[in-house]
Amino acid sequence: MTESAAVLRVRRLQQVGVGAGPAGNADAFPPLDYVPVWDAMRAFTAARDANTPDELWLLSHKSVFTQGQAGKAEHLLHTAEIPVVQIDRGGQVTYHGPGQLVAYLLLDVRRARLGVRELVERIEQSVIDVVARHGIVAEGQRKAPGVYVNGAKLAALGLRIRNGCSYHGLSLNIDMDLAPFSRINPCGYAGMAVTQLRDLLPPGHAGAMLLQDTATALTAALAGRLGYSVVEAAEPYI
Repeated sequence: MTESAAVLRVRRLQQVGVGAGPAGNADAFPPLDYVPVWDAMRAFTAARDANTPDELWLLSHKSVFTQGQAGKAEHLLHTAEIPVVQIDRGGQVTYHGPGQLVAYLLLDVRRARLGVRELVERIEQSVIDVVARHGIVAEGQRKAPGVYVNGAKLAALGLRIRNGCSYHGLSLNIDMDLAPFSRINPCGYAGMAVTQLRDLLPPGHAGAMLLQDTATALTAALAGRLGYSVVEAAEPYI
């Protein structure tokens, strides 16, 4: 790797666009609209060159269903008032909402000499490492990328590779309303159980603090598994 490739610039996103400047608590994750962040990911990837440092964007989204490139309408059961966005990652449909930690990995995978399968497995293992700190045993599944605890999905994963660079990433259920998952076949699997970190921990582990602590732990785990040193970006916006 070059020096720039070995650095992972981390942004805890609070807003899209710099017009209002930094806002609020830099450790907070106010839910963001999906499409502006998606547009920003694509713009970042299109504009980057061989020396652009890789980035990790940490955030939460407002309620939304996202449907992958090969997504089938039959997996949308009853979306009601929650919008559906057809996007350009792999996989089927999933749900994003407040209380879920989303991590977008904007990496030059060609420069890092990572194959897609290896990248997916290292991301999954990072989540497994994070929950193992709490004594939770989790695992990945090759047929259905993501991280599972006792068969229930804790984290979903989907990537897009364009010109040797990745975007999109993973969503990790922390402390959220899981009911919207019942309105879809998560990741294209009817009846798939879904869980969240709060429900796997003793009482008292919940809310914004759990989200923030998990974001910090996930950053360290991803950096370690992918071979990066972390640089925190000062700007909580893109």
